[in-house]
Amino acid sequence: MTTSTLGQNTAQVNARPKVLGRAQYAGDLKLPGMLHGKVLRSPYPHARIVRIDTTAALALPGVHAVLTGANTSAVPWGVHHKERRTLALDTVRFAGEEVAAVAAVSDEIARDALDLIEVHYEPLPAILEPDQALAEGTAGLHPGRDNLAHVIEYERGDPDTAFASAHLVHEQTYETHAQYPGYMEPMASVAALDPDGRLQVWTSTQSAFLARARLAAVLQMPASRIRVVQTTTGGGFGAKIVEDANNLIAGMLALATGRPVRLVNNRIEDFLAAATSLPERIRLRLGMDSNGLIVAKEVDILANCGAYCGLSSEVMHVSAMRSDNMHRLAHVRSRARLVYTHTPPHGAFRGFGGTQMLFALNSHIDTMARMLGLDTVQVHRINAIGAGQTTVHGWRIGSTGLQQCLDQCTQALSWHSPRPKGEGVLRRGKGVAAAMHVSGNRTIGNWDGSTVVIKMAEDGRVIVHSAEADMGQGAMTMLAQIVAHELGMPLSHVHVATPDTDAAAFAIGSLASRVTIVAGNAAIVAARAARDKLLALAAQLWQLPPEDLEITEGSVRVMRDPERSMTLAALARQHIWRHGGHEIMVTGTWDAKTQMHADDLSGNIAPGYSFAAQAVEIEVDTETGQVRVIDSFVADDCGKALNPLAVHGQSNGAAAQAIGWTLYEQLHLEDGRIANGNFADYTMPTTEALPALRSGIVESNDPNGPYGAKGASETAILMGAPAIANAIFDAVGVRITQLPITPEKVLAALREQAMGKRDHA
Repeated sequence: MTTSTLGQNTAQVNARPKVLGRAQYAGDLKLPGMLHGKVLRSPYPHARIVRIDTTAALALPGVHAVLTGANTSAVPWGVHHKERRTLALDTVRFAGEEVAAVAAVSDEIARDALDLIEVHYEPLPAILEPDQALAEGTAGLHPGRDNLAHVIEYERGDPDTAFASAHLVHEQTYETHAQYPGYMEPMASVAALDPDGRLQVWTSTQSAFLARARLAAVLQMPASRIRVVQTTTGGGFGAKIVEDANNLIAGMLALATGRPVRLVNNRIEDFLAAATSLPERIRLRLGMDSNGLIVAKEVDILANCGAYCGLSSEVMHVSAMRSDNMHRLAHVRSRARLVYTHTPPHGAFRGFGGTQMLFALNSHIDTMARMLGLDTVQVHRINAIGAGQTTVHGWRIGSTGLQQCLDQCTQALSWHSPRPKGEGVLRRGKGVAAAMHVSGNRTIGNWDGSTVVIKMAEDGRVIVHSAEADMGQGAMTMLAQIVAHELGMPLSHVHVATPDTDAAAFAIGSLASRVTIVAGNAAIVAARAARDKLLALAAQLWQLPPEDLEITEGSVRVMRDPERSMTLAALARQHIWRHGGHEIMVTGTWDAKTQMHADDLSGNIAPGYSFAAQAVEIEVDTETGQVRVIDSFVADDCGKALNPLAVHGQSNGAAAQAIGWTLYEQLHLEDGRIANGNFADYTMPTTEALPALRSGIVESNDPNGPYGAKGASETAILMGAPAIANAIFDAVGVRITQLPITPEKVLAALREQAMGKRDHA
């Protein structure tokens, strides 16, 4: 049989064109007569647009269009609220908001045209903090509404009675900050009208169909008159789902000029335009019995979505609820409030709200374990939800490898061995954290499925059409591996086509770690349908039952007489060239057997749930406050590693991103304006700042996953911050509850610690 690549380290099928520089990103596309777009952005966090004069810009030779809010679509867009105009009209609500757009024959002329646009603003008072936004008498950012964008409240069981019975109750407030996605490729789009007047958009996106739906709504065009193609995408991390205006503006400029338009953000523009992760202030209260079992939980979250809420409502939903489901919890109360401010919008980011809450929860568990004189790992073990159990919110856990993840990471860092703390100014400590995430999520609408189409050419090779996005995580490789495995052919005989709304069936796209479990299952259905057609034809030709045949090494053969065989190419041709024949083209659809959550937010929303754990060792310089991660090990329960190489890449990449959020990355706003919106000033971790990252794989074999697999791209980012914070406490005895953990905060905590010791001397 042809050697299957499933479970084997496999290079990504689209790696070679990337390495050779042949991959086509949106910014690489060049079409005849193409114009170049540029966007003028507000310098104010809040202002009234008194007047815009575009006369000089329009008169500049080479300029073909100047668009403003007054001469473009008035249809607002958004996710939870339809509230954002593509180009601002009357009022700007954050520094960086899109005010005007131009299309010209070159980038240089387009930039010059922006300088010629005269915008007369009347600056208005800006609301920059959530507490200020909620203060009595504060005007709402959006007409006719207060500054609460979304509220979540629920209660399960009897938290008050449970808290009263607890051996230990602890309460603490934690603060998390925004993180820029830091992808290699800024947002880019090319839009053009085809000869039939249909709008064609090539764009860097995580969801071609969600992008098409928004284009159709805002441009007031039938969806069938719009074609969206996902170009090679250089990273997304959530920010390229549907929260930027890049492809909308490109589409508007193409419609206005009748010419192709290329719109590419430079890095500074991308900092202003990209949705960054949601800042949250989390008040957490836990009650535990003397063994460390959590008997009650209470959460209060105040989140700042910025000027528009985008996907922030859904992100906050995850922060409020998801971590409840990783424990055998019966009594919980939660309130979460999302607040508008005149700051750049926040939204989806890898981990999607889990990072914020798991920083608080893991820090809290470590604190309480120490109060009870218990090992933190043991507290995680006693609380962990088990396979086959149903959580407090009605989630049914088909598989979990959390216990094995804890085993792996603690063994890797010799957790139970004696811990030398170091001498002098350098002190060492270890920390551990655990997490869960979804694989799929039935919350966008009452469908969490995928459709894969397979076409077999006359040479016996196949083309796979799927609109699920590959943004670097390996979706194309996973689909190719599954189809090759099912059809008994080499991986090189499978080509996965670029997501294209004209060619592929409807798909939601890459979000909620859904592609492997959902599209993977759909690929199995489609490949087996193609296999059945091949076997049926061979059985007819040989007058044998199909069950006597098998597909192997690119051929169909008789199992009891292997010499009788026919190549897939011959069968593919024969399937066409006969009476009633046709090309082998099959469709496979798989929709998870899950349910939309009820009005009380309960219900089994995902077909699978991923778990992970991380242990780190850090070193604190007590003179400078500098924290250095010496060692890190992430153990990821991905159900089944279809491609271990890709899983390790995702785990360690996520760990690096978490270390950056924890220790280095921070957006600085001055009077509501981003002050460090470039890679020269926004500090991301370099190779020198990272240890030799290590990871392990736990295979819990999920009953709903393809061959047991589930998501492996997000869970690993969730534990880094609390593991580091816990290790800092282990090293020097100070608890940092506000991210990022800067040298200044460490030194301040050490000074307070020293003052406290002197006061008690």
